[in-house]
Order: sequence, then structure tokens, then C-alpha cells
Amino acid sequence: MRSVFGLLAFIPLFSSLAIAGPVTDFRLDNGMQVVVVEDHRAPVVMHMVWYRAGAADEPPGSSGIAHFLEHLLFKATDDLTSGEFSQIVADNGGSDNAFTSHDYTAYFQRIAADRLGLMMSMEADRMRDLLLSEDDIGTERDVILEERNQRTDNEPGALFREQMNAALYMNHPYGIPVIGWRHEMEQLSQEDALTFYRRYYAPDNAVLVVAGDVVPNEVLALAKAHYGALRPTGNLPTRARPSEPPQLAERRLVFTDARVSQPYVRRVYLAPERNSGAQEQAAALLYLAEILGGSGATSVLGRALQFDRQVAVYTGAGYSGTSLDSDAFSLVIVPNRGISLEEAESAMDEVIAQFMQDGVDIKQFERIKMQIRASEIYALDDVSDLAERYGRALTSGLTIEDVQAWPDVLQAVTPEDVMAAAEAVFDRDRAVTGWLMKETEEVAE
Repeated sequence: MRSVFGLLAFIPLFSSLAIAGPVTDFRLDNGMQVVVVEDHRAPVVMHMVWYRAGAADEPPGSSGIAHFLEHLLFKATDDLTSGEFSQIVADNGGSDNAFTSHDYTAYFQRIAADRLGLMMSMEADRMRDLLLSEDDIGTERDVILEERNQRTDNEPGALFREQMNAALYMNHPYGIPVIGWRHEMEQLSQEDALTFYRRYYAPDNAVLVVAGDVVPNEVLALAKAHYGALRPTGNLPTRARPSEPPQLAERRLVFTDARVSQPYVRRVYLAPERNSGAQEQAAALLYLAEILGGSGATSVLGRALQFDRQVAVYTGAGYSGTSLDSDAFSLVIVPNRGISLEEAESAMDEVIAQFMQDGVDIKQFERIKMQIRASEIYALDDVSDLAERYGRALTSGLTIEDVQAWPDVLQAVTPEDVMAAAEAVFDRDRAVTGWLMKETEEVAE
């Protein structure tokens, strides 16, 4: 049952990145936040609905329900038959899809700007009026189980990373895979899906992001017409997840699988996330990842281990930062033929220790700063990227102001900031080191 809700607020905001065009933010009385990012270079629009509900918000024992529901949202509603949503998008020359993470679930359509109202009408319909039969549950449960089979169970590297995450997060649900544990996925029911749907799929738990060739007032009118009539859930639970206890000892694991063709060493450290109004440490960690492992030819690990000593065929480092709770910083080394995993790990540790002693190379730092600035500008050429950066941020505890300030925060990072971030993160008591290998006998050797 739908009832009418009007417009509560309309607040224009302007991005510091002029090439992106103005950003406008408003909120409906039913709690739905709407963000409009103007880009009039092509008559195309990216329409995205983001829900503040992901795998880390699932009830215990129902892992995978967020991703399962993502699949089920392409089934029937009171107005559309199963599969009709995507067919209408395709018939209108567009494309659509969805994705789930630990912190959010997002649905999107990229389409001609004059079809925006049609997209809103269909997305609003499935936000509150999804119809699920037992046949839908059984069929789609088989689909996600096969997806896990193909992407995880049949891929040793994926299983290895899954085990490492479970060891890194001893108490937080980030240690549970987004797709879910197989034994729990097999038990997901219609009741599980509808309970999660009714609780989280509501305007007051959603962010609508529209990027492209649009005018804010017109988007506002369409949003009011299609989404403003939806009744909110109300009394949504605070997104307070279990926190990590003090981690007092390094964890190590050896994962063996007969299908492994290339052994490697991976280490993951618990690391701070990007926080609203305090993004500086996350920016420094992004630089640290680039400095240590961004490019095989120019990074610290790459130069030392792939070229100078030739003990590795690949090295890398990674950090994303955009998560609601504690993130992770990773290092990886794939050894050359004839180099054991023990030797590879030791070589990696030697290079990291030397880096901590020597500090940041200024020329490399300035080059990376220029590259980061260029990548931030190039990313604005794609309306999909524009929409995603706002949706991902707003469902991960950040604000529009944080997104707009991010390029300046990145440019303000100093070599001293990078070394301070490295000192804070490189604590082996807050890390998991893993070996992926083919045979257990290699451990004894």
C-alpha cells in the first residue's frame, strides 16, 4: 500500500571538480536521499539506487541473503513479470545490472536521458512490491550456489582469500564472504528473503544517484512522482556491527590445493577506513599502496624483487578505504621458479624493512601524486564512475562533502604522512600471512 510523501529539503552543492558539473542533493519526506550529478556532454544518464544493506548487515546464520535478494529483485512485481524489467531496459537501448558488497547493494541502468522516468517507475515498483514464489526461491538459490561453485569453490585463489579474510576479521562480519558460506546458502528460504527485503528495501534506507544529461529540478520532480509515494520502513536499526577485539598475535595459514598452478604469499593487515571529515590517513594509505606495489617497473617491491633481485614474477599492494568499518591493506609476492614461499616472504619483509628505514623517495612520490591527480580527472569522463563514487561513499558512512574534498585531500598528502600511516598499519599482530601452494610437502621442505 502506497501513500503520498512530499519533498522535505532541497540543497544545491557544487563540486570542487569543475569538469564534473554541479552536484545537487535533496531528500524526500519519506527519507530517500537523491543526488544529481550533471554531465551534459552526452544524452545519457546513469540511474542508480543504493541500499544501505549488504552482507555485513545480514542476520547470523543467513550469510548470502543480501546477494541472494539482489538476484531475486529481477523476478516479478505486482506490475512486472519475472525478467520483464531487464527486457524493457534492453528494448529501450539501455543496460542494467546490480552488485552487492559488505556495505551496500546497488541496482543501476545506463540509458538515454529521456528514459529516466521509465527507469524510476520500474525501480520504485520493485523497491516495495516484489513478488516471490517458492519456485523463484528454489531456482535462484541454485543459481547463486552455482555462482559460488564457479567463482569460489573451483578457484583456489578465491578460497585462499576467503580463508584469509575469515582469519583477519575475528569478530566483524567482514570475515564472512559476500556470496555466503555454502552450508548457509543452501538453507536460505522465502521467509529469509522477504524479511531482509521488507526491513531494508525502503526509501528511508536508499540513496538515488542520477548522473548524466539531466536538470536537477526535473530529476526532483520525477523522484517525487515515482519514489515520493513509497512508504518508509521507519525505525531502521543503527548500522552497528560487532567490532574487532584487540588483536594480540599474528595469524598464519597455509592453504594447499592440487589445482594451484602458481604459489604465492599474501599478507593482509587490518587498516583504518576512510572516515567522514577525517580522510587524511586513508589518503596516505592509498599512496603507500601505490609506492610499494602500484607498478612492477617503478614500485618499491617491484624494482627490488622483480628486477634487481629477480626473485618474483609479480608483486603488489592494495588498499581501497571505502568501507563503513575497518578496512584492510594487502601485500602479495608471486615467486620466480625455484624460489620457495619462505624465501619469497623473507625477501618481501627485507624490502619493507628497508623502506621503513629509508623512507619515501621524493621523485617517486611526486610522480605518483601527479598520476593520482590525473586519474581523478580522467575518472570524471564516465557518468558511471561519477554515480558510483557518490553511491559507494554515501552508503559507507561518507558525505557528499567528503567525496568533493577527496581530490584535495589526496593532493595534500606528504611523504611524512605516508610513513606515519605505514608505521600505524604494519603491525604483524594485526595481520594474517598466508601461503597458497600446491602440495603440503613444500611446507616441510
